[in-house]
Amino acid sequence: MRLESVSALLIASVVSVSAAETPTPMFKHVEVDAKVEIGYGLAIADVDGDQKTDILLCDKNLIVWYKNPTWDKHVIAEKLTPRDHVCIAAADIDGDGKAEIAVGAEWNPGDTVNSGSVHYLIPPADRTQKWEPVKLPHEPTVHRMRWMKNSEGKFDLIVVPLHGRGNKNAQGDGVKILAYKKPADSKSEWTTELLDASLHATHNFDPVQWDTDSALEMLVGGKEGSFLLDRADGKGKLTQLGGNEGGGAGEIRAGKLPNGKRFFATVEPMHGTSLVVYTPPTSDLQSAWTRKVLDETLIDGHALGCGDFAGSGSDQIVVGWRAMMRPGAKVGIKLFTPLDPEGQQWKQTLIDDNTMACEDLALADLNNDGKLDLIAAGRATKNLKVYFNEGAK
Repeated sequence: MRLESVSALLIASVVSVSAAETPTPMFKHVEVDAKVEIGYGLAIADVDGDQKTDILLCDKNLIVWYKNPTWDKHVIAEKLTPRDHVCIAAADIDGDGKAEIAVGAEWNPGDTVNSGSVHYLIPPADRTQKWEPVKLPHEPTVHRMRWMKNSEGKFDLIVVPLHGRGNKNAQGDGVKILAYKKPADSKSEWTTELLDASLHATHNFDPVQWDTDSALEMLVGGKEGSFLLDRADGKGKLTQLGGNEGGGAGEIRAGKLPNGKRFFATVEPMHGTSLVVYTPPTSDLQSAWTRKVLDETLIDGHALGCGDFAGSGSDQIVVGWRAMMRPGAKVGIKLFTPLDPEGQQWKQTLIDDNTMACEDLALADLNNDGKLDLIAAGRATKNLKVYFNEGAK
């Protein structure tokens, strides 16, 4: 493991401010793995029940987990399908303190008929050994998945494909967003619930607590814009929050402003150049959320997160880009901090300067020091890194 202590470098501001006016998080970079193939997806959960948060990685041909705090690497599954693995979901869904894991594979975005697979993984007694895969029904182009709590307080596996079945050039049948119901016997038949099938190309989603009921809702980013999907009365209700002025949304995440209101951030368009923040309507008569472009210099933006790294009581935005289509271009991760209660002004800070071609990122307090850390997987850089939060300056 290679360890280097660095501080976050303040490189620019969306507005001109002094450093004293807002805290700037400092990070220590730790390279956990230098032999990542692609690093399609990250998940954060306690895998072995030792009350420490572990890192899980969905890589090209491997599903692995890294044990906190030594970061020893353990293979969960290998080459589940002839084509690549693509996504992972991990969470303790039964309350035993140990994570349940599902993965998506057979990744071929150009095949909207025969591609895709969904697998639930049954753990052995020794969770450092390989897990038993159970293949589940699926739609083509399986792309993103997360465990989400429903109105009954139970967890469903939410799976979102990239395209609809038989979809060509984002036209045709819509993307079927499915909720998988886990049976008592994992090898028995899993039932699915169709939440929505109206969007024609989706890229990412974020489970959120949007209203007052116990079930989680989800923000969905896609070709047609940004949406809230609410499972009201057992049915999926889709509400558009942001349009497609930027060519639609790829990544999407929710956060909290200094005034206590929510915002959401997007990368536009899919694999795009712009980091965009949406703030709530200013009155009941205004239905559209206010769109503000924070950065137009991303090269293949592909990872996004919102969390309070600075300990300010509100959230900052982290965005990563991978420059897959422009080999040789700089890659990295930036952080954006709101400077006013309404989120009209933001400060920009560089976290990683050209050592992370960010395919995915995740947020968690890995060392239980009360500060939020950042985890990122790099495609061209072939690495997995933890950015330990050393506090705000």
